[in-house]
This record gives sequence, C-alpha cells and structure tokens, in this order.
Amino acid sequence: MTDVNFSRLPASKPRAEPHSAGPPLYDLIELLFFAYRDFVADPDHALEIYGFGRAHHRVLHFVDRNPDLTVAELLDILKITKQSLARVLKELIDQGFVLQREGREDRRQRLLATTSKGKKLAAELARTQSERIANALAEAGVGSHDFVERFLFAMVNTEERAAVARLIRGNATMGEDR
Repeated sequence: MTDVNFSRLPASKPRAEPHSAGPPLYDLIELLFFAYRDFVADPDHALEIYGFGRAHHRVLHFVDRNPDLTVAELLDILKITKQSLARVLKELIDQGFVLQREGREDRRQRLLATTSKGKKLAAELARTQSERIANALAEAGVGSHDFVERFLFAMVNTEERAAVARLIRGNATMGEDR
C-alpha cells in the first residue's frame, strides 16, 4: 500500500447531493461493517499472541508513525480519555513495544516512540492491512485508489479534516508508487 496524497483534498469534482431524505443506505452501512470486520481480522489474530486488542493496535500504529508523539497528541488523535489510554499504553510499555520519556523542554510532557520490537510489530500489522487494501483496489479497478481516498476523507467530520490531512500528510511520501 502506498501512502495517500492529501494535497488535492477536498476533491474539486462535482459533489452528489447530500442524503437527507429517503431510506437509510443499508447496503453501504453493512458493507462498511463487513469491510471493517475483515480489515481488522488479520491484525486481531496477530495481536492475540501478546494479549493485545484493537486499542493496542491503534496506539502502536500512531506512535510508530509519529515518533516523539506526546500523550496529549495521541489522546487527541484517538479521541479517547486518559483513563482509556492508560492501561493500553502501560501494557505496550511493559512488554517493550513502546518507550516513554520526558519532554526535552517540558519534563511534565511524556513523549512516546516505538522500540525496535514495536516497529517490527507495527510494520507486520500494516503489511497485512496494506495487502488487503491493495488487493481490493486492484479488484475495484483503475482510479479506485483516488476515489476511495476522497470517499474516506469525506467520511471524516468536517471540523477534523484539516488536522487529519496534516497528520497523514506529515507521514506520507507524496506520490510514491502511485
């Protein structure tokens, strides 16, 4: 899977009318449920070995993709409480997947980074999900990557889109293998 290029978002293509009336879009709702179920299945199995779940995966992913991420930034990305993060983060630290250290300027700040063990696991989880995405895009046909990218970005709450684009853009190698 290649990194996404958010520099052109939102798309300048004509927009469909918002779905405000009419029956629920059950077909798409259910496809999203099933796609998500299968998208997380491979990582779920890999994480079971360590007694980890999806929360561990999300934390590991964003810490790996953003070295020296602060706990406050991680809480903002995940939109969870400090209490929800505490147990998961402690387990990742205790098992040697994540390092936590004091900030350089502000010693109260806690900076997070993955260890070599954490990097290896994060890469394996991303590889399995990337293969699933790449196979689905190949099956969907030419132009599907750009369409899916625009669709998923449009699913993000409007007020969060700039922050999401900055986060992803900061990690992307623009245009690589596209």
